[in-house]
Amino acid sequence: MPLENPIAYPILFKQVCILDPDLSSTITKTFADVFVDRDRQIHLDFDQTQIPAQTNVYERSGVVLGTGAIDLYSTSGEPGHESRETITELIQSAKNGGFANVGILPNTQPPIDDIAALEFWRHISRKHGDILQPWGAITKSLEGKQLTDIAELAESVIGFTDGKPLANLLLVRRAMEYIRPLGKAIALFPQNPELANGGVIREGKWSLQYGMTGYPAAAETTALASLIELVRLTRATTHFMRISSAQSVELIAQAKNDGLPITASTTWLHLCHCDRDLDTYDPNLRLSPPLGSESDRMALIAGIKSGAIDSIAIDHTPYAYEEKVVPFEVAPTGAIGLEFAIPVLWQNLVVTGLLTATELWRSLSSNPAKCLGMATPKLSTLFDPSWEWIANNQAIASQARNSNYMGRSLIGKVF
Repeated sequence: MPLENPIAYPILFKQVCILDPDLSSTITKTFADVFVDRDRQIHLDFDQTQIPAQTNVYERSGVVLGTGAIDLYSTSGEPGHESRETITELIQSAKNGGFANVGILPNTQPPIDDIAALEFWRHISRKHGDILQPWGAITKSLEGKQLTDIAELAESVIGFTDGKPLANLLLVRRAMEYIRPLGKAIALFPQNPELANGGVIREGKWSLQYGMTGYPAAAETTALASLIELVRLTRATTHFMRISSAQSVELIAQAKNDGLPITASTTWLHLCHCDRDLDTYDPNLRLSPPLGSESDRMALIAGIKSGAIDSIAIDHTPYAYEEKVVPFEVAPTGAIGLEFAIPVLWQNLVVTGLLTATELWRSLSSNPAKCLGMATPKLSTLFDPSWEWIANNQAIASQARNSNYMGRSLIGKVF
């Protein structure tokens, strides 16, 4: 059920900063009064004389109104793992975090690999609207062996992915050739499993100091280089997901300079943390791919600034408490993040001056929309960068608790 909002409606926000990434790049900031009615509908152009007398006035300065955020890919607990997170909780988490759309990976139970599985998502759309957008599986049962009926799925999905590495490059080529004329993107996770060899932290100084199995950057870059060559061969619209290394940013920048039809994303946690932060052995920072070095993190941020990296994904992955309370190296990979991402990214990237507010918002809204061939959402996310709150059980909608931000004081709140 919806959580209590920290403010009461109707309310008038004075001189709100409007972050519309579709505006001309010459316009850095615009300000306007924003009225939110009892139904929480946002109004920019309104007659001040028609505002109800009992309207509250928000006195704090610095509030931002941005276009709705889009999360390119996340995992839904339901169907199959409702004990991790239900659809209702996922949708409320997205709304609490300012997300207008969330791409759902096909790794549900059953997987989204045939037309019958899509009936569940049609029902969700009829009931809740189009906030959750399913990806279709590339291979049956996500086993990487046999292609799904891609043409049959295409009309009802935002694109195709298995959400995990695909080792068979001939199969990937065939998938690209089938998907290209359908006008959908294929999203690929570049990883060489043999080189990865079970690594849980970027191979280097900190993997040695912490006594963890290292994951060489080459596990990502060798796979990425091969996949880029398949894009060069097929000209299929391709999205590279979960990019984590500096070398990968360089490969993607070069491929874009070559005119290849590719886009790329990294995750919010790879922008906010690095291998050094694993000194606590917190299983909630066990990710796939593992956290990279600080130089990797800075290269990813520079990649967003330059346009080599188009988007920031949340990759929200819920787990039940008992699944994550295990030693770091055997913990399942992934963390929740829809309700924390915007405040944490703002503090780590905008407040520190690493990105402008517009650059951050573009990577969370209009760029993900372009990656999926969607229109940019309307102005719908009100965010106060200075509101302090505690990320406790009462403050979030999900029953999942697998985040290193649980119990911490966060600055920045989406209304």
